[in-house]
Amino acid sequence: MHLSENEGIEANTFVVTGGLGFVGSALCLELVRRGARQVRAFDLRLTSPWSDDLKNHGDLTRKKDVDKALRGADCVFHLASYGMSGKEMLQFGRVDEVNISGTFLVLEACLEFEIRRLVYVSTYNVVFGGKEIVNGNESLPYFPIDDHVDSYGRSKSIAEQLILKHNGRPFKKNNGKRLYTCAIRPAAIYGPGEERHFPRIVSFAKLGLLPFKIGDSNVKTDWVYVDNLVLAIILASMGLLDDIPNKGGHPVAAGQPYFISDGSPINSFEFLRPLLRSLDYDLPKAALSVSHALILGRMFSAIYTVLYPWLNRWWLPQPLILPAEVYKVGVTHYFSFLKAREELGYVPMVSPREGMAATISYWQERNRKTLDGPNIYAWLFVVVGMISLFGVAYLPDIGPVPLLRAISLFFFRSMWVIRAVFVLSMAAHFGEGLYAWHLAKMVDPANARAWFWQTFVLGFFSLRFLLKRAKS
Repeated sequence: MHLSENEGIEANTFVVTGGLGFVGSALCLELVRRGARQVRAFDLRLTSPWSDDLKNHGDLTRKKDVDKALRGADCVFHLASYGMSGKEMLQFGRVDEVNISGTFLVLEACLEFEIRRLVYVSTYNVVFGGKEIVNGNESLPYFPIDDHVDSYGRSKSIAEQLILKHNGRPFKKNNGKRLYTCAIRPAAIYGPGEERHFPRIVSFAKLGLLPFKIGDSNVKTDWVYVDNLVLAIILASMGLLDDIPNKGGHPVAAGQPYFISDGSPINSFEFLRPLLRSLDYDLPKAALSVSHALILGRMFSAIYTVLYPWLNRWWLPQPLILPAEVYKVGVTHYFSFLKAREELGYVPMVSPREGMAATISYWQERNRKTLDGPNIYAWLFVVVGMISLFGVAYLPDIGPVPLLRAISLFFFRSMWVIRAVFVLSMAAHFGEGLYAWHLAKMVDPANARAWFWQTFVLGFFSLRFLLKRAKS
């Protein structure tokens, strides 16, 4: 397909569901750059962290909101979804409500308002469910609906099939015009500002909660840089144009799915190594087999299912791993984008090396603006140690206090010495906290107060990170 760069974009109105998210924001800004008349970012969020100009609040599960957003559009990019990773995966009702019911409302609105192009952003998981796939293509059958281990993959599969079955559907007025649809199946997405995978991975690495790799070292999966994905999505919208000369009125992409990636399958842990190393975090050396990781994933799944009423609470941390995530990183599955290249003209414009370099720069800058600190084991060591020392020094003989007091007396010989050690420890922590606050006022003023409290609690375990920042 050989079209001009802005074919079907200039003087057209677009709606991007999920338009305030990572990929959605990038897509909106690229459409504006290419000369779109109007771009509507339809999202439950109020603002986008990537652009102050993107604002259009609405709920994909409310027909009134969907109709209002889509009325008068020439093309819809349906990116909005729920339940891709972490706690969201276990909110089954919300996953189906957004991914299936929301998609149906989008289709209804497209038919009602005679919107001729609908591009759906799907997922590899519509064909992948834990069985190895090497250089797969679009001829692969859908993974059986009832065999999916997560609601996200199941719901996205149902939604994609619904979208593609509506391809070619005539409008109600029967004026000869039709709705044309296609689906983009992206690999794992990365880039500066990615908000689902990398923040969770970096957070776990910072806390020392990446104790092992999953699967063999020869396991490979696909990744796609955000700019490459945006390019593919826009090319897909051009592939739905029915007024291209010499095409007989039949769009090349109509009713078609396309796998999209950077074209460089790699082991996920090796892919992440440069990023974690640039942030001074360690990649785990130990490896856990997929079967053992699945046991761990099912344990977390069971625990978090019991905690279902509180899954959207901020205080409930993300699970370490879930079964679907075990398959994603522990089982080889990568796909060819040959069909997208031949039919859409898709060729990745950013190499994996360039994409990772940009991602590393973003995370290094982000880390400079946030509070750094020790892993969770240092936190437990200091906090539990100080609480225990306080209990030994001042609490009556309850619970484990007598045992701890006996151990302490073996080393310190008297209660007077134990209490003196506690008081001196608190004084030292307070002094280190004051020094941290003073130093942070010069090297990290935005986080000076946080540095004081963290160093007051952890002492030198925290202060050494600030001293390292000051030195650099």
